[in-house]
Amino acid sequence: MQTEDFSPKDSLQLIKDMIAKARHDMSDNSIYFLLWGWTIFAACVAQFVLKNVLDYAQYYLVWWIMVPTVFISAYIGMKDKRKQKTHTYIGDSMKYLWMGMGISFFVLSMIFSRYGWNITTFPVFIMLYGLGTFISGKILQFKPLVFGGIAAWVLAVITVYVDPEYQMLFGAASILVSYIIPAYLLRKKEHSINN
Repeated sequence: MQTEDFSPKDSLQLIKDMIAKARHDMSDNSIYFLLWGWTIFAACVAQFVLKNVLDYAQYYLVWWIMVPTVFISAYIGMKDKRKQKTHTYIGDSMKYLWMGMGISFFVLSMIFSRYGWNITTFPVFIMLYGLGTFISGKILQFKPLVFGGIAAWVLAVITVYVDPEYQMLFGAASILVSYIIPAYLLRKKEHSINN
């Protein structure tokens, strides 16, 4: 099709097709939301139990679970890259968004490690969970991710007023509403469309 034959209707259809492909790719790759979501959820709950129930002094060591998660995620990414035949602008945007989010989480962890894990830690992480899922939801035009991002922001604000001993439970709740539930809904929606 030549450029002059490309009508506004064709342009709109192309955009819709790109969004549908990106959403389909995301549902295929919802494994990332689920992998990271369940890992972070488990780490938050485990930290709460180790610190507040078992009174274990080195409760923070539970976060080392992120290291194997990085390698598992990278392995899945390499396998997916070999299978992928086409790239879309939306798909690339999602990839760069989450790459940037991952780097931001790492940098923030280094900052907090240097200056102390105090009351501001969990609200900041929860805020970033909300940012990533809100933008993802807007790019993919998938409302559960948008609402999950908004819910995470609300939880971030509430968490500021919560006793630090319970903030990690709010972190787990934010992961549940912003990563895990939307990932299952996205997977379910795409499964019903394709069957």
